[in-house]
Amino acid sequence: MSGLSHFDAKGDAHMVDVSDKAITSRVAVAEGYIRMARETYDIITEGRAKKGDVIGIARLAGIMGAKKTSELIPLCHPLPITKVAVELTPDSDLPGLRIQATVKTTGQTGVEMEALTAVNIAALTVYDMAKAVDKAMEIGGIRVMLKDGGKSGRYEAK
Repeated sequence: MSGLSHFDAKGDAHMVDVSDKAITSRVAVAEGYIRMARETYDIITEGRAKKGDVIGIARLAGIMGAKKTSELIPLCHPLPITKVAVELTPDSDLPGLRIQATVKTTGQTGVEMEALTAVNIAALTVYDMAKAVDKAMEIGGIRVMLKDGGKSGRYEAK
């Protein structure tokens, strides 16, 4: 299990001790998408969904998801998140919505998991709100685009 920080010498899962890490400003950006039928895309972007403002509600759900990450992912540390921004951008070429989440903190560990969770929860909320008209929606492309701060420094996806 060498190289995997969430396992001890015996191979048992454990929460990483971050108490000796420096407190630094940290940011992570994640992205993903939800692809749907053209009719579903039109319903959402024209504001005709029966459940209401799909994009606005999904944005709020993504923010809430970031804040709840340590309750959902067993070995994540609870963090004092200082900013969460979730953007859902209509993309007629998909057709669907592109989702991007930016999460910031000042702390001893990064916020990649919070950004990834925000994107996932936003996408799942879109699915939930539109599944009555399109059960074939596809969620994908979820990845970390940027991570900065801490000992390991900056990472940018290519």
